Amino acid sequence: MSGLPPCPQCASALTYDDGTMLVCPECGHEWKESAVVAEVAEAAVIRDAFGTPLSDGDTVTVIKDLKVKGSSSVVKVGTKVKGIRLVPDGDHNIDCRIDGIGSMGLKSEFVKKA
Repeated sequence: MSGLPPCPQCASALTYDDGTMLVCPECGHEWKESAVVAEVAEAAVIRDAFGTPLSDGDTVTVIKDLKVKGSSSVVKVGTKVKGIRLVPDGDHNIDCRIDGIGSMGLKSEFVKKA
């Protein structure tokens, strides 16, 4: 194991260090390791509808009426949700429990940090 990250273009694990650059021998792509680390760190940050970073345990407010899938219930505008849990993988990036509805997943684009 070389400990170097795979190629961001073709995902090859055969990358090697060439001074200040990392190089992929399969596709010829060259990149700086710090650029890849910065991209991954930026992608991991989950933000609300207004660009404010969210973290586990935050309280958020719903900014749009949301239909609950498989039910006739609706999460109304202004509903406060306490103690959210962020989930970076999947189509919904917030797991929470809403009073009167139960556990559900929300998209961060429909909430604002309270």
